[in-house]
This record gives sequence, C-alpha cells and structure tokens, in this order.
Amino acid sequence: MLFQHQNEQKLAGERHIPNRIVSFDEADARPIKKGKKHPDCEFGSTLQLSFNRQGFMVTMENFIGKPNDKTLWPETARLFEEKIKGVPEYAIGDQGYRSRVNQTIPQGTPNIFLGKSSDVDEEKQNYCQKARSATEGFIAVAKNLRGFGLSLYRGIEGDRIWSLSCQIAYNLKKFLQLYNDEKISEESLIKLGLLG
Repeated sequence: MLFQHQNEQKLAGERHIPNRIVSFDEADARPIKKGKKHPDCEFGSTLQLSFNRQGFMVTMENFIGKPNDKTLWPETARLFEEKIKGVPEYAIGDQGYRSRVNQTIPQGTPNIFLGKSSDVDEEKQNYCQKARSATEGFIAVAKNLRGFGLSLYRGIEGDRIWSLSCQIAYNLKKFLQLYNDEKISEESLIKLGLLG
C-alpha cells in the first residue's frame, strides 16, 4: 500500500517523497549521494567504524540512509570511551566530522584531530596524519577483505547482524596477526589467560 501511494506521488510529479521505497529486497535502503564521480549515488545503509591505533575495530554501527557525519561523532566517541573504559589520548577523524562542537569531543581528550593540521600542536601533527592514513587502510581491509560489503542478510537488522559477525572475524584476524608478529604485550597476554 505504501509503495502504491508513493508511486502515485511520483507520477504526480512530487520530487521529495519521505522514506521512499527504493528496493523491495531492502525496504530500509535509502539513496546515499557520494562524493565520487561513479557511482554518484548508491542505495543501502551507512556503516560507521572506529579503530584503535593497533587496528582493532572498537565500535561498529549501521544507520539507515546517510546521516550527517557531524551528528554521528558524539555518539561514536561515547561508545568508544565505553568500550575502552577511559578517555583516548587521540581522537582522529576526517573533515566530514569537523565542527566547533566536535573539536571538544570526547571531553578530556588532549589531541582531537579532524582533518586539519592546525587542530593539534606541531609535534603531534605527523602522528595524527599517519594515524588518519592508517585508518583508511583499516577501513579498506574491513570492506574488501573481511566481507563488510557482502551482507547475506536483508534489512537494517540483517545488516547489523552481518556487520557484528564481520567485526568479530576482523578483530580475531587482527589479534592473530599481532600475536604471530609478537606485538602483543606480556601484560595483555596474561590478562587474556594466554601466558602463565
């Protein structure tokens, strides 16, 4: 019934139809305008990820459509702090998150870098730029090698189940990689019960 009503609206010439159905398979899918030349528009849900400096995926959230990055930053910061049980020394994002308010979130974080060198002191700029570049690599691996873009489930709930499963697999592979390279501290291994 909703589809029929929206179809009538479209045929009548309406251009902005709220929550328009774009896919029978994915009723929650929304058009997402991209800053790329091709494709300039995709349909689906938005996935937001946050990582620590070692490359572990700390938070993962799915959203319907394309919410503004500036509105996502505070909640992502809160979830990150909740998971790591403290305030990070660095909070790093791209310019999409840039706003006056976001430059103070998470509270108590001494270094907040949102895409501009002037955000942090000169001696911290190189570290922040490298961390920002590394995050792009983490995202690329998550999307292309760990299956985030290949959801076998439908709807926003299905996307969330798939994404959580992928997060577990991603972090397990990251842990095994660091373990094999002997880059996990003895203290962490003892806490995990892997060292006596």
